Amino acid sequence: MNFELKTSLKNSRARAGLLTTAHGNIETPIFMPVGTAGSVKGIHTRDLKEDIQAQIILGNTYHLYLRPGLDVIEKAGGLHKFNRWDRPILTDSGGYQVFSLGDIRKLSEEGANFQSHIDGSYHLFTPEKVIDIQRTIGADIVMAFDECTPGDADYNYAKKSMELTQRWLERCFIQFNKTKPKYGYSQSLFPIVQGNTFAELRKIAVSHVKTFEADGYAIGGLSVGETEEIMYEMTEVATADLPENKPRYLMGVGTPVNILESIDRGVDMFDCVMPTRNGRNGMLFTSEGTINIRNKKWANDHSFIDENGTSFVDKYSKAYLRHLIISNEMLGAQIASQHNLAFYLWLVKTAREKIINGNFLSWKNEMILKLKERL
Repeated sequence: MNFELKTSLKNSRARAGLLTTAHGNIETPIFMPVGTAGSVKGIHTRDLKEDIQAQIILGNTYHLYLRPGLDVIEKAGGLHKFNRWDRPILTDSGGYQVFSLGDIRKLSEEGANFQSHIDGSYHLFTPEKVIDIQRTIGADIVMAFDECTPGDADYNYAKKSMELTQRWLERCFIQFNKTKPKYGYSQSLFPIVQGNTFAELRKIAVSHVKTFEADGYAIGGLSVGETEEIMYEMTEVATADLPENKPRYLMGVGTPVNILESIDRGVDMFDCVMPTRNGRNGMLFTSEGTINIRNKKWANDHSFIDENGTSFVDKYSKAYLRHLIISNEMLGAQIASQHNLAFYLWLVKTAREKIINGNFLSWKNEMILKLKERL
């Protein structure tokens, strides 16, 4: 994998780059649609490529390990062949999913014992096993196994957790370096910067992950209950010291405003379930603000979803989409999800153009005012 920094700004940390992988190039900043179980919920692969113009998608180690299982994926020749997606894939290590299981998981030095949310069966994820699973899934970018702490964790818990994540990271790299890819192309392992809401811990974590000279670095443990101001502060602390010549991935973030603010702070890669999850519930993101399409005010509005035409959905009217959503038609959830994903991809693509042109900051400030509007 290779990362080439194309443009950086003097009045912002925003950057435009080109990430090269075995399955294609990724222009950064980039948003990655979440395909937890091997598919982006409700979206056809054809539409991901042609209409949404996704350059990379996510899969999840926890979910794919439980279902369909590694035997199925390996016999298919890896996730790329299993789901017929021939562009780059990134896999989350499952650390966040294990964290979210709450009372049905237990952490130890060895790893994480947990019960499946599907059938209650018991499993153990160790750093070594998580690397082996991701080798089998075959993603271009794989994530180290970490503990994700809640946003309200105290300093002592956050420090203890970060130190556990550091020890797990060392084991991840040992296992990664002594194993080989299974499908004839290279994979890259990204460490994750933890440290909760404490700048001191974040700085320690950054210093530690830099010793591995990885192909890229992730910032985790944010957007889990802390305020947006603290999230931005911790992001800025991390990006200030992460290598300039490597991509930075802010995990699980976020709203369109969050993304623009984080690009301004030097982040290159994003993922979040918000575009599809909110879309299924009738919330649409547009270049002029947010729409709750369930509101009666749209019932006879025959204008396009986004008048600026930022996605393929401009061929549908607000009235028609409201009718579908209110009627619980599956097509309504699909159109709304597809629109939101296309909007997110439009947003980061436009941000990239503005960075290259040198007017990102003024455009960002103007766009954020619009994005905060409730239409």
